[in-house]
Amino acid sequence: MKRAIFGSFANLTMLDLGLSNEKNLNAGRIGTELLAGLTVALALVPEAVAFAFVAGVHPLVGLYAAFLVGLITAVFGGRPGMISGATGALAVVMVALVAEHGVEYLFATVVLMGMLQIFAGVMQWGKFIRLVPHPVMLGFVNGLAIVIFLAQMTQFKEPGSVTVGAHGATGGAWLSGGPLLTMLGLVALTMAIIYLLPRVTKAIPAPLAGIAVVAAVVIGFGLDVPRVGDMASISGGLPAFHIPMVPLNLETLEIILPYAVILAAIGLIESLLTLNLVGEMLGKRGGASQECIAQGVANTVTGFFGGMGGCAMIGQSMINVKSGGRTRLAGIAAALFLLIFIVLGSPIIELIPLAALVGVMFMVVIGTFAWNSLRILRRVPLPDAFVTILVTVVTVISDLAVAVVVGVIVSALAYAWNNARRISANTAIHDDGHKSYLIQGPLFFGSSEGFAELFSPEKDPQTVIIDFAESRVVDQSALQAIEALATKYEAVGKKIQLRHLSRDCHKLLTRAGHLVVGSEDDPDYGVAVNYGVRTGILES
Repeated sequence: MKRAIFGSFANLTMLDLGLSNEKNLNAGRIGTELLAGLTVALALVPEAVAFAFVAGVHPLVGLYAAFLVGLITAVFGGRPGMISGATGALAVVMVALVAEHGVEYLFATVVLMGMLQIFAGVMQWGKFIRLVPHPVMLGFVNGLAIVIFLAQMTQFKEPGSVTVGAHGATGGAWLSGGPLLTMLGLVALTMAIIYLLPRVTKAIPAPLAGIAVVAAVVIGFGLDVPRVGDMASISGGLPAFHIPMVPLNLETLEIILPYAVILAAIGLIESLLTLNLVGEMLGKRGGASQECIAQGVANTVTGFFGGMGGCAMIGQSMINVKSGGRTRLAGIAAALFLLIFIVLGSPIIELIPLAALVGVMFMVVIGTFAWNSLRILRRVPLPDAFVTILVTVVTVISDLAVAVVVGVIVSALAYAWNNARRISANTAIHDDGHKSYLIQGPLFFGSSEGFAELFSPEKDPQTVIIDFAESRVVDQSALQAIEALATKYEAVGKKIQLRHLSRDCHKLLTRAGHLVVGSEDDPDYGVAVNYGVRTGILES
């Protein structure tokens, strides 16, 4: 285990920070990374506060999580450019735990959650994210874009009139008349600046410019609009080491373990999907196991410093990438800027109008939503289109983890069904009287019944050859189907030969003693493996 952990961090040098080569040493690149980090930090503040409210904890618990998780994953994570922090997907799970047992149990849960994520990384389970099909990815980004959009709607309500619960912010009176028009105008101004500024200059990140200009307008003209300070005060000190005050006994473990498992799974799923998405944008691959370990270390540390834990944030990651953040420096800068806001800059940050941050997030929504998926829905296979829509809907009405699991299961079932229908055979009667079946299509649990229906033991001649040259035996169900077929032929006094099976299949099938399997020149495909099956006929 130690070797796996150290191996994951062995390459975390100045090269990984993006500062060791000549290109990244220039002042322009460093400036871009720092400004991107500043933009992300400004967007993190209301998000962290809002998610803390959802979880039912003090705003500083969310802000400390955003700082610690963001800093550690920026340094050690699997993908430079990703941003992590407190997220709504985790907060909605935490609220029941906090309400029933208190915040100290939350801290203990976050520590255990981190340990489980470290274990997943050491076991290299992150590689299984490659099993998530592309339609699920499309549904993921589309659903998350809608969730981000809906989350901004609370900013169009009267301050102090919103109730926060397990399912987010609810209730409250909507802005109307002049305040609503002012809010909409400022949001539109922010979005216009973000859209137009890159056409003039890219020296300053467009989201940062939008926030600065709109904040200057609001402060300069003294406009009465909701500001960051209206949500809560973000003033505080440095996070202090704190051992969760919970009894160290089996009862505590029984309370926190279910929550820790769910949080660890949700956090890793969202983080790894975001890692893939950022990787596609930056043309980079790999890093899944390293990201799992980094997320685990970050959450373990956060639990000991009074934070609510977190995972990768697709919205802030998109802001970072769109602002020019390409190295670890941007993520590190974002975390440090956030700490500066908490310790020193809260009076200034609390003056920023929420409309500016809403405008930034609306542009994130536009950039995150896979608009091309709407165009190709009619062109892709119906199951893929259904999975994309299904994952989008489930992400919005439930949560990300459920949506991804549902999408993967439906995609797997659709794939299995399609392959089950592909099994077929070309038959021929040869001069010496024997009959051959050339099997086409994969033989596995889904196609085993269709495979059995291809044969007629009562009508076939005394010798039958079954050729798997154009098929593949995939699993134990396939081996059992072959053995059951042999039993049927034996029952009517006939024999079969199996050709072009792997040597492993030969060993398993010949143990029954009554099969003549293949010929001496059958190739060794190495497809089927010994599954340790024990049946009435086949024994291994």
